[in-house]
Amino acid sequence: RYLLEQDFPGMRIGPEPTTDSFIAVMYGETEGNVPGNALVVDPKKPFRKLGRFGNAFLNRFMCSQLPNEVLKSISIIDSPGILSGEKQRISRGYDFCQVLQWFAERVDRIILLFDAHKLDISDEFSEAIKSFRGQDDKIRVVLNKADQVDTQQLMRVYGALMWSLGKVIDTPEVLRVYIGSFWAHPLRNTDNRRLFEAEAQDLFKDIQSLPQKAAVRKLNDLIKRARLAKVHAYIISYLKKEMPSVFGKENKKKELINKLPEIYIQLQREHHISAGDFPEVKKMQEQLENCDFTKFHSLKPKLIEAVDNMLANKIASLMNLIRQEESNMPTEMVHGGAFDGTMAGPFGHGYGEGAKEGADEEEWVVAKDKPAYDEIFYTLSPINGKISGISAKKEMVTSKLPNSVLGKIWKLADCDGDGMLDDEEFALAKHLIKIKLDGYELPGTLPSHLVPPSHRKPFQTAE
Repeated sequence: RYLLEQDFPGMRIGPEPTTDSFIAVMYGETEGNVPGNALVVDPKKPFRKLGRFGNAFLNRFMCSQLPNEVLKSISIIDSPGILSGEKQRISRGYDFCQVLQWFAERVDRIILLFDAHKLDISDEFSEAIKSFRGQDDKIRVVLNKADQVDTQQLMRVYGALMWSLGKVIDTPEVLRVYIGSFWAHPLRNTDNRRLFEAEAQDLFKDIQSLPQKAAVRKLNDLIKRARLAKVHAYIISYLKKEMPSVFGKENKKKELINKLPEIYIQLQREHHISAGDFPEVKKMQEQLENCDFTKFHSLKPKLIEAVDNMLANKIASLMNLIRQEESNMPTEMVHGGAFDGTMAGPFGHGYGEGAKEGADEEEWVVAKDKPAYDEIFYTLSPINGKISGISAKKEMVTSKLPNSVLGKIWKLADCDGDGMLDDEEFALAKHLIKIKLDGYELPGTLPSHLVPPSHRKPFQTAE
């Protein structure tokens, strides 16, 4: 709702889990709903394979279509509210985690939402997060309603959230958590306004980069599937080879299923395959229970060779083609809704802050602090109105900034490049040091509004 800035059909927002359906929010010329059973038979939609989860799921699945600019670039899958307490013991009638896993394998980004004042990870949420295993690079965490607590509480809430997530998600990396208040209401606590703005901007950038990298991600999925298919072929052909031709088939099948972990190790050594490419043992054992091993195919070395050739040679040239195509096409970004609110104008992120401060003003922004800087300048014994680099260095290093940063500041402040600083250039250097100490980035080149008045080129009128 926050991203689209408009209601979509089937939307209900409340403090308790209100949506009990999976809603695919997609672009459409007219606003409306398509129920799940109709969706899975539509060849134009990518949901046909969801039919296997049965009617109990399809009755809880629908597509909301609306003409919204944001949805031209991205589609959103809104999952049901997570159950907690006694409610989570009530069965949903379909395998919730399996459905989540199906979506997780196909989406580009997974966003986990937490409330700043309701942090507990229920059993169902924990199971849901575990179903995203193997998709950790897609997960982002949003700590919402952060304006409802003060700074001290927010710090504790953030620490508690990271601790809880660390127990559920088994990755050595720390997950990226975006803190903010993602709705259009006034902030209750404005102490962290700047933090919320920066975090929202980072989240927007992350979502906006998705259309650009879509082709590369699809190629990445193709490579992943090819590797898994290759390993699958090795496992299946090994089981086929070990089966007796006439008697004792059932006993041999049981024995092979029990020995599956050892078979994995043997295949790893024999074919030099990474352990990470093998399917989960327990899951594979369950699925093999219902298979007839005698109907499995033998290994076809030519097909394996073709896959190896594709991975080694064809993919590289395909990657180059994608990169060429991307460089020739205009950068695809997500537009509309909340994404347009922070793009330009005085409410854009960083507008009027740091190096951009004073861009709209006629007076030189450094002038208000120049008297204080002049006092320091004249204690450095200027000769002919200028101080040398050595004198300037003595003063500049008192900021305790590293030499690499001070070198950049010197380069920006020495407008005429004569290796010395006059009073205006020195004031500019002090202003740039202040910008850096306040936590802002330095500009690559000096913006026109920061150029000292005496160093500005006179405006020439055309004759």
